[in-house]
Amino acid sequence: MRAVVWKGPGKVSVDQVDDPRIESATDVLVRISTAGICGSDLHMYEGRTAAEPGVVMGHENMGVIEEVGSAVRQLGKGDRVVLPFNIACGTCFNCSRGYTSACLVTNDEAAGAAYGYVGMGPYRGGQAELLRVPWGEANCIKLPGKPGDELEDDFLLLSDIFPTGYHAAEMARVQPGTTVAIFGAGPVGLLAAYSSMLRGAAEVYVVDSVEERLERAQQIGAIPIDFRQGAPADRIRELRLQNPLVRGAMRKGEEKMAGVMCGIDAVGYQARDLDDPGREHPTSLTEQLVEVINPTGALGIIGVFLPEDPGGKDKAARQGEYTLPWGKLWSKGIQIGMGQTPVKRYSLLLRDLIAAGRARPSFIVSRRIPLQEAPDAYARFDRREPGYTKVLIKPQLQAGPAAS
Repeated sequence: MRAVVWKGPGKVSVDQVDDPRIESATDVLVRISTAGICGSDLHMYEGRTAAEPGVVMGHENMGVIEEVGSAVRQLGKGDRVVLPFNIACGTCFNCSRGYTSACLVTNDEAAGAAYGYVGMGPYRGGQAELLRVPWGEANCIKLPGKPGDELEDDFLLLSDIFPTGYHAAEMARVQPGTTVAIFGAGPVGLLAAYSSMLRGAAEVYVVDSVEERLERAQQIGAIPIDFRQGAPADRIRELRLQNPLVRGAMRKGEEKMAGVMCGIDAVGYQARDLDDPGREHPTSLTEQLVEVINPTGALGIIGVFLPEDPGGKDKAARQGEYTLPWGKLWSKGIQIGMGQTPVKRYSLLLRDLIAAGRARPSFIVSRRIPLQEAPDAYARFDRREPGYTKVLIKPQLQAGPAAS
């Protein structure tokens, strides 16, 4: 079969690799109809992980079951499924408590496994024509409809970034009427904003510097903040205090709460320096969030921070060690949530929101391409070129004008 294979920093290619096969009675083989290119894939693409060449990429996957192992009873050939990027056994101590992101069985090296990602077990990714799904009944979410229908792209986003954006809002304790600031308007940041609105947030601010992304944030009802125009924390407070309805509702002393109650870092360790965007500053966004989150608020860090970063600027950064304003966090009483999303905790409910027409997360999709165009798409996505905010790979799509 054809698959996207990582060759080294800045290089992937579409190669012929061995077809996957049923290896265990609980396995499922899926014919891929759509796979996403994720911002987390860029960490590997750029050589910012400990990956070795030869990794088959792709942890955002969906398709149709082609074969099932002898122990699989609840799924069958022809079923349409989406695959949470967490590979989980479904029954260990962590899985049984809903933490499928920290399965104790699927990865000998650590808690948690995933498709096509360094350190996350020996599993191939799904930017390919076929994918082996271990523990198939635990890791397949059954879908209505047929491949290529109007909900295809919405359902694909259940594999990772829609639940991830929702998890970010959960960690930041977004509730009806709350105020939210999201730093980073990539796919996860945009879906964190969208999820915040689904949860009833009163105001959602989205901070970035890429015009295309800020325009999308505004289109869904968020308030875009371009950090090139000044410190985002100050601008958000100013906007809120300039609103007569906000200011008019404050009693004496409540101007201390002119920030937001909920903050989300949707970028992680590749954050840019706000004064010099050409330079990385891994904690710049977290520092701004500490400033803008009100006392007793909450911070959700969904952006990736890895324990090893070969591209870090110094020894501490290369080991995933960063300095944060813990004094302000403590004195403000800010609650912090962070870590990988337990996708299956949310995917069934979000699937049903999509099926009912209440959610359409595919607004973030900017391009659909055939498998052979993946190397070019990776390079353009890495350069943050317009039109490459969220790229979906369609293995059955032919090259030419059909790609968009």
